[in-house]
Amino acid sequence: MSASLRDSIPQIANPGNLDASVQEAFALMLGCECRRIAASRFNAEDSLIAVVGFGGILSGACVIRSSVPSAIRMTALITGMEITALDATVQDALGEICNVIAGSWKSRIPELAAHCALSVPAVIAGNEYWIRVHPPESKLHHMYQFDESTFEVMIVCEGLR
Repeated sequence: MSASLRDSIPQIANPGNLDASVQEAFALMLGCECRRIAASRFNAEDSLIAVVGFGGILSGACVIRSSVPSAIRMTALITGMEITALDATVQDALGEICNVIAGSWKSRIPELAAHCALSVPAVIAGNEYWIRVHPPESKLHHMYQFDESTFEVMIVCEGLR
């Protein structure tokens, strides 16, 4: 019997699964609470984007976009160190947060847990870039807040088998 995600569309499109994954990652990795907030336009002069791809029964990605100050705050909470500037540690931390959120999200959908792999995280810094993806079959896009910092998370599902 081949695996199919068509019957799992309600779970994939359920924002509660993404919310739970983000909250779990922040509680475990950063030791703080994180909650979804009303959507607002994300305006950060300098931002970081972390991307973890999905492959197998689902093609798509988990994407986190954060301002540099928010990413620095996340890194300080993870490491327990004072971080004052964007460096490789901040980039690695944001990539790892994205990886944990992606893994947690896919584990909530049994077909994905068994038949979907994650790529290594990629991190993009700055504002002068374009990301082009095929029109998604499913997309979740939410803003979250921890402390006074905000960031956004997207789950983009380009292809479901």
